[in-house]
Amino acid sequence: MKHDKVGSVMVTEVVRALYGTPFKEVARLLAEHRISGLPVIDEDEKVIGVISETDLMVRQARTPGPGRPKRRFRLAELTHAARGQAAKAHARTAGQLMSVPPVTVRADNTIAEAARTMTRSRVERLPVVDEEDRLVGIVTRRDQIQVFLQPDGEIRREVIDEVLVRSLWLAPTSVEVGVDEGVVTLAGHVERRSEAEIALAMTNRVDGVVAVIDELTYRLDDSHLRPDEPAMHGV
Repeated sequence: MKHDKVGSVMVTEVVRALYGTPFKEVARLLAEHRISGLPVIDEDEKVIGVISETDLMVRQARTPGPGRPKRRFRLAELTHAARGQAAKAHARTAGQLMSVPPVTVRADNTIAEAARTMTRSRVERLPVVDEEDRLVGIVTRRDQIQVFLQPDGEIRREVIDEVLVRSLWLAPTSVEVGVDEGVVTLAGHVERRSEAEIALAMTNRVDGVVAVIDELTYRLDDSHLRPDEPAMHGV
């Protein structure tokens, strides 16, 4: 569909840091731009890591307060994760503070794919990179929510043009399309059951659609039909 790619909602002006950016400068960038994280890039604009507010908090949490004794060595701190946390506690630059490897997406990934990646990785923002891992933008959960702000009229127009006409080759008036607060109702008669199922599935993938109400009828139930067996050639 027209708006279902990350490139359509990403922000191209990205606040970023270099490997050698000082710790305090990273904190200033996050506070000044009111963001919860930023990517770290190298000299070729390639994303090499990501910094979040949590990374900065690790240092604050592990820094002894006035009058408090230094933390004693523990065997558990030999683990890879513990060593990483300890390193961040003493970080002076973005390169020492960042989390690696960075979790990224491509501009041609779907918004649904980006959402799944965010959920799986438990992050709120993803750097968008090109084929050579160079930074081209950033997408946040808030950016993805924008797709649900599509006006009802635009949703209806896209269902008619992209689903009914271009995909199913149906006349624009063959199916009645109603949209109310993102809820789409498809009503009318189509030739085959498979056409109705395709119309419902594709409509559900249109950006801004909250739900789809099925009021379609069909003349032929082709759900049990199978394609002909391939012809046998030769001996």
